[in-house]
Amino acid sequence: MEKQISPRQAKFEAVSESWGQLLPVELGRHCEIADISGGRIKVLVESAAYAYELRLCSSELLGQLKSHCPQARIEKIDFVVG
Repeated sequence: MEKQISPRQAKFEAVSESWGQLLPVELGRHCEIADISGGRIKVLVESAAYAYELRLCSSELLGQLKSHCPQARIEKIDFVVG
């Protein structure tokens, strides 16, 4: 089981670290990655206003994540207020 979990965890840890580096500190305080599966990142956001800001820069974020973490094969970012 560890052989299956460890590579997956390492792959998604890189995504999480990159996410933290790509976002401005103030914006990063109001959201967190909740799930990564099937080529999608689910991001929980504190409010609709922050979700809107993130959606505005989602194409750039996605491109940067693809560049930094190609092994994760991220294709979409979903922002969920919650």
